[in-house]
Amino acid sequence: MLKDLTIVEFADETASNSPAPGGGSIAALNASMAASLLAMVAGLTIGKKKYMDVSDRMEEIQAELLKYKDEFVNGIDKDANSFNGVMDAMKLPKETEEEKAKRSEKIQEGYRNAIEVPLGLGIKVTELYDFARELAEKGNSNAITDVAVALLNIEAAVHGAFLNVIINLNSLKDQDYRHELEDKMAATRKIVEKNHAEIMKVVDEKLA
Repeated sequence: MLKDLTIVEFADETASNSPAPGGGSIAALNASMAASLLAMVAGLTIGKKKYMDVSDRMEEIQAELLKYKDEFVNGIDKDANSFNGVMDAMKLPKETEEEKAKRSEKIQEGYRNAIEVPLGLGIKVTELYDFARELAEKGNSNAITDVAVALLNIEAAVHGAFLNVIINLNSLKDQDYRHELEDKMAATRKIVEKNHAEIMKVVDEKLA
């Protein structure tokens, strides 16, 4: 599995002629790194004399973020496998009209899965903003730049995941479903824009 490779092996595999890991898996990696960095900031706050009043809360935050980290790490392979349904459907026979209809249906099912995996990632990773905000405001100020880097990784994860949705949209025959997807992405981008700006403002104030 991709997630079990060393950093060097993963980078080498990404740089190879193999189509996976591609942008979608890297978006999942970005998401996992965002959660990991935020968990680290919480950990650097726990038990510190200056932050004893929030130490218990930081333990809760760290535990939650580690769950997100694991989910996003698993997303690396989930994305790499998400297009398999389309590829398998393409190989189905298409001699008779019945076979053509079945093949077309399976291809559409495959595209839906190939779309829903990165779409889910792009939406899910925005849940990290609440933790990032709290850590920026109450976490160990010596790790404030780690919160900022986490924010950049959230942003990369969302936009990277959504690009993997967009590239498959033209293959969808269901236009209502396509418009629904576009609306979800537009709403999520607004969440990213708002939260990124607000939390980065807190970071900048702490760095000033």
